[in-house]
Amino acid sequence: MLSRFSAAVALAVSACAAHAGHPIFVLNSLDADISVVDPVSFKQVKRIPTGKEPHHLYLTPDEKSMVVANALGDSLTFIDPVTANVQRVLNGITDPYHLRFSPDMKWFVTAGNRLDHVALYRWQPQQADKPLELLKRIPAPKTPSHLYIDSKSTLLYVSLQDSDELLCVDLAAQAPRWKIPVGKMPADIFLTADDKHILVALTGDKLVEVYDVSGAAPKLVKRLPTGDGAHSFRSLGDKRHVLVSNRAGNSISKIDLQSFTVAETFAAPGGPDDMEVLPDGKTLIFTSRWARKLTMLDLQSKKVLKQVVVGKSPHGVWTLDHASRQ
Repeated sequence: MLSRFSAAVALAVSACAAHAGHPIFVLNSLDADISVVDPVSFKQVKRIPTGKEPHHLYLTPDEKSMVVANALGDSLTFIDPVTANVQRVLNGITDPYHLRFSPDMKWFVTAGNRLDHVALYRWQPQQADKPLELLKRIPAPKTPSHLYIDSKSTLLYVSLQDSDELLCVDLAAQAPRWKIPVGKMPADIFLTADDKHILVALTGDKLVEVYDVSGAAPKLVKRLPTGDGAHSFRSLGDKRHVLVSNRAGNSISKIDLQSFTVAETFAAPGGPDDMEVLPDGKTLIFTSRWARKLTMLDLQSKKVLKQVVVGKSPHGVWTLDHASRQ
C-alpha cells in the first residue's frame, strides 16, 4: 500500500501528465537563458538563450506568446508557450525588469528597475513590425520593482524598492496620481479582485502590508507578519487565498484575503522566489533561487515532492497550465 507521501507524489505526477504537452519555463537570471522543464518527468529538457538578466515573464493577451523581459539586454523574447520555440526578439526596449499587460489589452507596461522609470506602451499586435509603441516614460525613483494594473485598466501600481514607496499612475492621463511611503524594500504587489485592497510584500522585513485603495487616498489596513524577506505573490486560484514567498525565511505563507491573516505556512527550501500553482490547486512549483533548483511542493502534505537543477539565480517560473489567477 502506498504511503501518504507516495500517494501525494503519484497524484502530482498524474496532474502533470494530464498536461504533458505544456512545458514549464524557468528564467535563469544570471545565465541569460531559460530552462524548459518537462512537467511529467520534471527534468530539464533544453535551455533557451535570452538577453542579459531575464527576470520576469507574462503571457500576451491572445495567449499565443510568453514574453520574457531581459533587463540588461534591453530586449523582449517572445516564446511559444506550447512548443517552447522562440518566435521573435524585440530589441530597443529599455531596461525591462518587470512587465504587465492591462486587462483591456491596450497597455503594455515595463518597470525600468535600474533607470528609475516606468514605460507605457500601446499594444498593437496587428503591427507585425512594431507591436509596441512607446507612449511615455514616467519617472519612478527609486528602483521600480513590481507592477499591477486594476481590473478596469485605469490604474497602474508600482512598488519603489529603494525609496520604500508605492506609486499609483493614472493610465489615461499617463501621469502619477499619488505616492505613499511603505515598509522596507517593497517588492511584489497583489491587488484583490474587487480592486479594493493592495498587498505589498516587504523584502527588507518579514511583513506584508495591506492598503485600502478604494478611496481618494490609500489607507493602511494591516501589517501582517509572514516571514523574513517577504517577496513574491501567487494566487491560490480559489478566489480567497494568495501565497507569498518569504525568500530569506525559506517559507511560503498562505494569506486569507477575507481576514488578512496567515492561514498556513509551508517550509520552502533554497530561497523561494516566484511561484506557480498547477491546475489541481494543490501542487505548487517555485524557484529555489539560492539553490539553483525548481521545487515542487504538495500543499496538502506540506512536503517537497521533486526538485530539478536549473540555471544560476532562477527567478521567474510559468506554465500555460496553471490555476486561476483569482
